[in-house]
Amino acid sequence: MGLSLSELRDGLPDGGLFGGGAWRWSPEPLKLSRAEALQMMALGHPLARFQQACDMLYRRSAAGKLPDWLAELLDAGKPPWMTALQRQHATVAQFPRVIRPDLILTERGFAMTELDSVPGGIGVAAWLAQVYSKAGFEVLGGPNGMIEGFKSLLPDGGSVLVSQESGDYRPEMEWLTGKLGDAWNVVAAEAYAPDQRALYRFFELFDWQSVPAAKDLAEAATRGEIQITPPFKPHLEDKLWLALLWAPALKPIWEQTLRGNHLKRLRELVPFGWVIDPTPLPPHAALPRLDAHSWDDVARFSQKDRELVLKVSGFHETAWGSRGVFIGHDLPGPEWAERLRTALDQSAAQPWILQEFREGRLIDHPVFRDDGSVEIMRGRARLCPYFFTNDAGVTSFGGCLATLVPADKKKIHGMSDGVLIPCMIE
Repeated sequence: MGLSLSELRDGLPDGGLFGGGAWRWSPEPLKLSRAEALQMMALGHPLARFQQACDMLYRRSAAGKLPDWLAELLDAGKPPWMTALQRQHATVAQFPRVIRPDLILTERGFAMTELDSVPGGIGVAAWLAQVYSKAGFEVLGGPNGMIEGFKSLLPDGGSVLVSQESGDYRPEMEWLTGKLGDAWNVVAAEAYAPDQRALYRFFELFDWQSVPAAKDLAEAATRGEIQITPPFKPHLEDKLWLALLWAPALKPIWEQTLRGNHLKRLRELVPFGWVIDPTPLPPHAALPRLDAHSWDDVARFSQKDRELVLKVSGFHETAWGSRGVFIGHDLPGPEWAERLRTALDQSAAQPWILQEFREGRLIDHPVFRDDGSVEIMRGRARLCPYFFTNDAGVTSFGGCLATLVPADKKKIHGMSDGVLIPCMIE
């Protein structure tokens, strides 16, 4: 059992997939222990509840029932019309129906570095699941888990709106909708004219001005005239929540809002984080866990002490694809200080967060060379499980896309020397 390099390359759809398949290939899926696989596949419900809790906290803050700083922070840099719409009562039940956490596989389990509501890779994961399943591998989610999961979002058909900004993902979505049938299609978001069909929004909200129909769509969805997912709720697309989960001021509120086992699981998954805020601390105070009195102190940290990750939060062109992510101990001291200062300067209009760095564990996995022979690559893995919420509100696991990169890479994302593969139980 196994696949050849020519079988994989020759089997690519005529229209290609993301990057035209410009990644390395493997003869077999990534193997997870049964405990790891079961733990990962059970994350859908807790993560859905986390998103619902985030929305509740935001709404309560906006209504004056919690401190107003929370809503003000999450609204920073967003257009007033969009923040006004997401506060309306009519949007209470609207949540992203695709949930994809980015999980780094570490020596101590999973570390969640992002919770993506507009994820790429759905079509790639679906295609890989079918190819490796046909070769005899029992991939997680099965050969059709991703396709059926995506179909559950638009069960009667609909359009996938792909913007030019997200254009690299168009081929995989065209392949995916082609598998679903004539009732599903892909449309250029910039040219879309509302036609009352159900919609999947595959464009980032920061890019709304390039989509002429965006505001009309958001308003129509708020009035219940059309179905669109993910909803126009920019606060749910911020990484800020990963730091706010640890905010001391919100600790009792999280404990009241989330079930104890869900909150415990989230805090095991999410590295400790801080919101970058230039407000000076009192003389007797310190930034939690950093043993620093100010961000200036953090800017002077030694390389050993800055095993930290600086990230732009969202609603920005660099907030996806690892472009707005900076690994502290991977930067020279002066550049680290400059990046941190930029984050502080931008904080009022463009929030940033800082997180503890969690290193991926080393994995040995077979990978094809260009000539079709196989070598063992030592690398680190990111797992992207996809969860889909159907019309009945049930969230289920569809499949998992693993990205394996060489061991010397600090950031794990799609790259030419990375490997994209499904997962299976060893």
